[in-house]
Amino acid sequence: MATSARLLSVAALALLAAVAQDQIQRIEWTTSRLVGSPDPPPPYQLVPAFEQFHFDHALYIAQEPTSERFFVAELMGKIYSFDPADPEGKKDLFLEIPRQIYSFSFHPNYAKNGQIFVFSNTDLVHERDVSMSKVFRFTAVPGSNPPRVDPASETLIVEWKAGGHNGGEAIIGPDGYLYVSTGDSTGGSDKANTGQGVNDLLSVMMRLDVDHPEPGKPYSIPKDNPFIDYPGARPEVWAFGYRNPWRFSFDPVTGRPWVGDVGQDLWEMIELSKAGANHGWSVKEGSHPFHPGSETGPTPIVPPVVEHHHTDCRSITGGYVYEGDKLPELKGAYIYGDYQYGKMWALRYDYDNEKVTWHETLLDSPYNLVSFGVGRNGSFYGIDYEGGRIYELAPRPPEPVQKQPFPRKLSETGLFSSTKDYRLAHGVTPYEINAPFWSDGAIKERYFALPPDGKIKFSDDRAWAFPDGAVTVKSFQLELEPGNPASRKRIETRVVLKQEEHWVGYSYAWNDDQTDAELVEAAGMDRVYRIADSKAPGGFREQKWHYPSRQECMFCHSRAAGFVLGLNTRQMNHGHQLETFDRIGLFERPLEKDAKDYESLPNPFDPKAAPLETRVRAYLDVNCAMCHVNDGGGNANIVVSYQTPLDDKS
Repeated sequence: MATSARLLSVAALALLAAVAQDQIQRIEWTTSRLVGSPDPPPPYQLVPAFEQFHFDHALYIAQEPTSERFFVAELMGKIYSFDPADPEGKKDLFLEIPRQIYSFSFHPNYAKNGQIFVFSNTDLVHERDVSMSKVFRFTAVPGSNPPRVDPASETLIVEWKAGGHNGGEAIIGPDGYLYVSTGDSTGGSDKANTGQGVNDLLSVMMRLDVDHPEPGKPYSIPKDNPFIDYPGARPEVWAFGYRNPWRFSFDPVTGRPWVGDVGQDLWEMIELSKAGANHGWSVKEGSHPFHPGSETGPTPIVPPVVEHHHTDCRSITGGYVYEGDKLPELKGAYIYGDYQYGKMWALRYDYDNEKVTWHETLLDSPYNLVSFGVGRNGSFYGIDYEGGRIYELAPRPPEPVQKQPFPRKLSETGLFSSTKDYRLAHGVTPYEINAPFWSDGAIKERYFALPPDGKIKFSDDRAWAFPDGAVTVKSFQLELEPGNPASRKRIETRVVLKQEEHWVGYSYAWNDDQTDAELVEAAGMDRVYRIADSKAPGGFREQKWHYPSRQECMFCHSRAAGFVLGLNTRQMNHGHQLETFDRIGLFERPLEKDAKDYESLPNPFDPKAAPLETRVRAYLDVNCAMCHVNDGGGNANIVVSYQTPLDDKS
C-alpha cells in the first residue's frame, strides 16, 4: 500500500526554520568519496568521430561506396553527405523529401547505376487517415560532386500501412534481392493480430527482385520465396513474426540477416533469420509466452539467438558482424546495442551447432544509440539520436589507479558525518516532495548533494539538469509494527550518482544494528522482514524487500524521465524549498517568478488538496509517467503526464 505521510526530518525542519529567519546560505559538500565504480570498467568506449559535424536527429550513417564521403540521414526527410577530412564541417544536401527517413542503402552496383534505397515512414506534409510506410529508389546525378539526387528519379518500390512499429530498413542482400523489414504497425500488444500472419506486409521481412521487375511494376517475386504458393499469403514475405525489427544486416559467412527486434513488456531480441523463419511475435516475446492462446503461423517458432531483459536493455538496435582490422579482437563478432540505456554488446556464434559461444558487454554510454555504421578503414560507428553526433567504438585505455576504492559502506560515501546517529554531512540537503511515490508501505527520507560550485539547470515543466558529481539519496524505513514509529527499521539507502554525464544507481542495505549499510552487489538482492499483523497466522506476515540491481535503478531513472524523479518544480514547490534553493544560488540562474507562481502537484492521498481527477493525474504522473512518456519504454499506448487530461490518456 502507498504511504502518504510526509514526516519532515529534523534536518528539513531546521532548513525551513532558517529560511523563515532569513539565515540560510549555501554550505558546500566537500566530503564526497563517491568517485569511480565498484565494478570493473567495460573494455570499450565511444569516442567522438567527425567532431566538426552535427546533425538534427540523425538516424543512419553509411559510407559511399565510390568515395571517402559518409552519408547521414536525419529523421525529418534529409540525407547529407560530408567529407570527413573537411575541417570546416560542411554538409552537402544529397536528398530532401517531405517524409520522415528511417534509413537508406546503396545498391551493390552503385558505382555504375547510382541507385540508393530510402526507407520512409511518415508523410510530413499531407494528412491522411491511413499513413503508409514506403520504400523509394532514387538515382544520384552522374558525376555530381558533391553527390546529389536527381529528383525525377524517385520510384516507389513498395508501401504498407504504417503505425506504432514500422521496422526500418531496405537492403539488397548478397543474393541480389531487396530485403525490407516491417513491424506490426500497432501501438502495442499486436492489436491487429498480424504478427503470425503472412497475408499482409506487417511484422515481416520482404524479399523483392527490383533489378528484374515485372512489366509495369517496380519489382517481381523471387521464385524461391517461401510462401509463394501458400494459400492467402503475400508472396513478398520471406520471414515473419517480428515485433519491430530495428536495424538488420547480412552475415558475411552465411548471408543470413542478423536482426535487432524491439520487444514490448520484458524482452529485447537478436534474431538470425532465414527463409520461412517464424520469430514468434505475438504468441511469444522472444522465447517467452505473450499471447500463448493465439494461433501460430505456417512455420514453427524459432527462438532468438540472444534476448535481454528490460532491466538490461530497453530498446534494441541491431548492428553488424565486424570485419575490420582496426579492432582485431572483435573480428567476426556481431556488435549491437541499446537505444535507451546506451549499452553495446558483442557475440560470437557457432553456425554449425547454432549456439552463442561468447557474449560480452562492450560499454555503457550516455547516448541514444539509434543506429550503427562501419567504415572501410575498420571503424565501427554509433549514432547518438538526441545529441546528433557520431561516435566511434574504441578500446578503453587502462584506468588510472583509484586513489581510493569506491565506498563499500554508506559511512564511507561522505554523505553522512555519522551513519550510526544518522547525521548528514555538511552540504547534503534534505528535501520533501508534494506527491509521494508508491513504496510498499515504506517511509522515505530524501536528500541531494552537489559538488562545490555545482549548480542545477532549472526548468518549470521538465526535469532539472544536474552537474557531474551530483548525488541524490533516498532512505527507506519499515515499521515492523504498523502505526508504531518506535518500531521503524532502516532497511535501504539508494544513491544515484552522476559521473561523466552518466547516471548510475547504487543500493546500500542497512545492518541489523542500524549503524551502517553495505553496498549491494550489482545484481541486487532480496531480504524478508517480519511485520506484525494480527490477521496473519502467528501474528506476523513476511514482507519481501527487493534491493534493485544497478540496471533496475535506471529502469525508472531513465533518460526519458530525466534521470532524477523527485527533484522537479511541481514536486519541489513545497514549503520554502524553491525559494531557498534560489536564495542560496543552487540554480544556474535566478528564478524568473515567485515560487507561488509555479505549478505544484497535489498530494494524491489528501482529499482536501485538490479535486479527485487532479489528484489522479498527480498519482499517475509520479508513479507511471517515467515509463509512459515518449521514449520511456512503457509499451501501453498511453501518456500519463500531469499535463495530460484523463480523457486523453487512453
